Amino acid sequence: MIQVKDGNLEKMGLLFERYHRALFGFLYHMTGQTDASEDLVQNVFYRMLKYRHTFTGDGEFRTWMYHLARNVLADHVRKNKHSVHHYDVADFAERIGGGTTADEQMQKEQELASLHDALRKLSPENREVLILSRFQELKYEEIARILDTTEGAVKVRVHRAMNELKRVFLKA
Repeated sequence: MIQVKDGNLEKMGLLFERYHRALFGFLYHMTGQTDASEDLVQNVFYRMLKYRHTFTGDGEFRTWMYHLARNVLADHVRKNKHSVHHYDVADFAERIGGGTTADEQMQKEQELASLHDALRKLSPENREVLILSRFQELKYEEIARILDTTEGAVKVRVHRAMNELKRVFLKA
């Protein structure tokens, strides 16, 4: 990003190749809309170019990128008050595990559906912190910079979000 900031705009293609999938995943799981998420990814990269002068290089690029992504998402939500939040946990089925028999497969699918429903019922803030920490696998320190808070506050938010997810999941 430093090279892009210094005027080497061709490097933007490399950044896109490296990060567009992760950005799409984050935005899709926050909106539940494929087309909108693709547009939002493009908006994030547009803002990277537009605001490249604000990247200092002191912190990680991903932190700055997710900060821009959150701003793009907030603008999208403001413009589309009816924004639907959806997280497709089927993409992460391997993390739940399971057997190979038909009964085990059916039980696994039911658990995934229940987990999917539970995630949809979380507040956007709790869903966001879980997506960033568990599915985007960002470190608490990075999430703290993205959310402009302390690492301790992020740990508390993740813990509370996981407890809420467990409560909602077990209630289903």
